[in-house]
Amino acid sequence: MNLQERDRAVNWHPYTQMKTAEDAIPIVKGSGIYLYDEDGKKYIDAVASWWVTLHGHANPYIAQRVSEQLNTLEQVIFAGFTHEPAIQLSENLLKLLPENQEKVFYSDNGSTAVEVALKMCIQFWHNQGKEKTKILAFKEAYHGDTFGAMSVSGRSVWTKPFGEMLFEVIFIDPPTSGNMEDLKIIIKNHSEEIACFIYEPLIQGAAGMLMHKAEDLSELMKFCRESEILMIQDEVFTGFGRTGKLFAANYLSEKPDIMCFSKGLTGGTMPMGITTSSQQIFEAFLSDDKYKTLFHGHSFTANPLACTAALASMELLLKEETLEKINAISQKHFNFSQVLKNHPKVENVRQTGTIIAWEIKNDEKTSYFNEIGKVLYNEFLKRGIIMRPLGNVMYLVPPYCITPEELDFVYRNILEVLDSFSN
Repeated sequence: MNLQERDRAVNWHPYTQMKTAEDAIPIVKGSGIYLYDEDGKKYIDAVASWWVTLHGHANPYIAQRVSEQLNTLEQVIFAGFTHEPAIQLSENLLKLLPENQEKVFYSDNGSTAVEVALKMCIQFWHNQGKEKTKILAFKEAYHGDTFGAMSVSGRSVWTKPFGEMLFEVIFIDPPTSGNMEDLKIIIKNHSEEIACFIYEPLIQGAAGMLMHKAEDLSELMKFCRESEILMIQDEVFTGFGRTGKLFAANYLSEKPDIMCFSKGLTGGTMPMGITTSSQQIFEAFLSDDKYKTLFHGHSFTANPLACTAALASMELLLKEETLEKINAISQKHFNFSQVLKNHPKVENVRQTGTIIAWEIKNDEKTSYFNEIGKVLYNEFLKRGIIMRPLGNVMYLVPPYCITPEELDFVYRNILEVLDSFSN
């Protein structure tokens, strides 16, 4: 049997209807922005393998650092023990975050980073004898697929089988200058029972790369602060340069109480999640009463290999040449967005930093299940480009190592595909 047949026999793939799905493409090697299949065909990874690969595949510096760590210490329980990579990573990360972020809690992916954050907020109030248990979140939010993360994500066909098992959430529209006062009224009416507000800053990724303005989010955050509502900023997607700045937090005038990270954290090399918190949150768990402990952990909490990969990735991220590449991608995306805005088959073009998105006009409504997505996906695969449209919403989130010429190749193919749809 070949790799596709062997895969079909044993594997269950994510977000995939296995009965009707085409065979998975076997990838045997990665290098820079390219992935290579078993027949030697190469593909530009234009979506950074689900938005995680910052510096390209098989980055030699990260690989070297992880290899060295593998020969030193591969794993140790993080309850009662610690190690240099975890300490160093926490120190380095906190220096880059809003100054109120002072403690780091390790987990193993974006969903668990969110679970930790939600538990911190609810128990923060519980430890003080206050039962504030409702959560405020954006409509169409996506924070992960575990039960807590699903609960604070927008209700949809994805969550329908579990509807009765998800906890109560107050959903609001993302802020605009036009709806701000209405949002404040909703929050004011429920402020006594809301434990926290969780949000994706600036960009709601899985919702279709929906974008809102930093000044509007800052105003909403300020109101939540005045209403004594804790804030969880989910930067799992937006962190580590994706928005054009190191973090979406760099655009905001207000500071969250808790932040969540994963995806680009290790440069896409290894799974890891991080939840950071303010000193105020941390101190609510300090007590002679052991029942006020945050009872949460993972077998691979602060895994030394993943910490080392994250340290290496962060070193690369902070290099002047990487920051210049991020700026260059952002500028080229902006220029391309002006071209797209004039295309007759395109609408709702939006761009923030290295993220650009647009919608294909068609007879169906904008939806993750819009059939045009599959057609587009296969067409770009034929052209050696991996894009994963969210239905009729197309987007680019490339690794930072992509060259201007490679970006131009992707842009050119996008326009050719669009033109073929306009005939």
